[in-house]
Amino acid sequence: MANVSPVSAETASRIRKYLQDYGATLIALPDAIWGSSVCIWYGDHWDALVDLWTQEEGQSDLVLHVRVSEANPGFLIQIHLVYVP
Repeated sequence: MANVSPVSAETASRIRKYLQDYGATLIALPDAIWGSSVCIWYGDHWDALVDLWTQEEGQSDLVLHVRVSEANPGFLIQIHLVYVP
């Protein structure tokens, strides 16, 4: 089971603005994203850049930056930002 931490109002606002400026509609992620996404282990958590897909482009230039750590039960996911690296 994965739990997602709430993001701050400031982070939510930034993500919303970046997505509006990008001008495309996000869609559900296909399994193929794990072939191009990047995860780095930091000893007590993973940092991941997950490639995002849009209705207009398929795989886009956008990434979701998250931190994943173990929690009881399952995992805790902390969203940092959505952006174009």
